This record gives sequence, C-alpha cells and structure tokens, in this order.
Amino acid sequence: CEIWLTRRETMRRILLVSSLLFVLVFAGAFVVAQRGQAQSDANQACKEVDGRVNIGFKIAPVPLDFESKNRELVGLGSYLVNATGGCNDCHTSPSYTATGNPFNGQPTQVNTAVYLAGGAAFGPFYSRDITPYKEGLPAGRTWKEFLEVIRNGEDFDHEAGQPGPPLLQVMPWPDYRYMTDHELLAIYEYLRAIPPLQPNCPSGTTVASNGECEPN
Repeated sequence: CEIWLTRRETMRRILLVSSLLFVLVFAGAFVVAQRGQAQSDANQACKEVDGRVNIGFKIAPVPLDFESKNRELVGLGSYLVNATGGCNDCHTSPSYTATGNPFNGQPTQVNTAVYLAGGAAFGPFYSRDITPYKEGLPAGRTWKEFLEVIRNGEDFDHEAGQPGPPLLQVMPWPDYRYMTDHELLAIYEYLRAIPPLQPNCPSGTTVASNGECEPN
C-alpha cells in the first residue's frame, strides 16, 4: 500500500512538473512572438517614416539649409508641408508659376519666388508669411508659440480693431492640432530650413508693424 501511494505521489508530481513546464514554454513562446510582432511593427513604422523623409527631400521646391538642424525632421516636415498639409495653396500667392499650374494641365512648378511668404486674400484676412524671420524662427515664432498656434489657434499678431476674435480665422488649425508633437516639430524644423522672404503683400496693401499685410 505504501509503495502504491509513493508511486501515485510520484506520478502526481511528474504530471504537475510537466504541466508547469508546458505553461512556462507556452508563455515564453507567446512573449517571444509578441516581441517579434512589436519589433516588426516598429520596423515597418520606421520604413514608412524613412519613405516620407525621402519623398520630402524630393518634393521640396526650394533649397534647404541643414545647418544646426535635424535632417530627418526636415525631410519629414517637407513631406507634411508639401504632400499632405497643402500649405502652399494658402501661404504662397500665387501658388504656381504662370506656366506651372497643375489645374491648367501644366507640369507643376511651385512659385518659389514667394514660397510660403503669404499674401493670399481671404475676405478681410491675408495669409501670413511663415518663412524664417530674424534668428531663423518660422513666422517669427518660437517652438512653444508655434505649438500654441497649431493646438489652440492663438493669433499672436492680432491687434485691437482687427476683425474677429484673437484666433486664427482661416488657417485650419482645428484639424492640424491633432497631429503629433513629432510631426509638428518636423514641420517647424522644415520651416526653419527654407529661405527667408519678406511678406508677399499684394497691391493695395502694406506690411504692418506685426509683419502682416494690411490695406493702405
């Protein structure tokens, strides 16, 4: 009887150990698989970012200044500004050269002479010059101010007597604010890298003290 109990106890322990080993092996395999999938997803994300960076460099319509700037961010920023953001449509006036308007079936030629220098009229408002101002700041804004503009629509140039509340009225910041900090930093870095230009104020307007176009 004692021998039988010993054998039963031994078999029970063997089964218990085997079960534990199975669980440990299965859990280990699951963890390895999850890590592999996470690494695969991360690699795919990197490839997608790299692809956008390369495209950004190809489609940038102006020479870029990379001094003291993150090259990868500049490339990604160019992709976001020129391929997805549509910034040229509002901040370059006119957006295309006389012989390079794609809406006329012509090969696209961005109007680099006034690229992102603003001046497009939207009712009583004019698009802003978002090229680097003094000290190389896009539209004269620090990174913190730029975030405030995009996240909350803050109009730092709004003056008493101007139409509307002190919020940007034309720029689609309510949509852009959902971009990640990394994407916005890339846009900011790209805008730091493009050539600085004077505000492109149209005929009948002058450059105000805050850098905006205003009627004569």
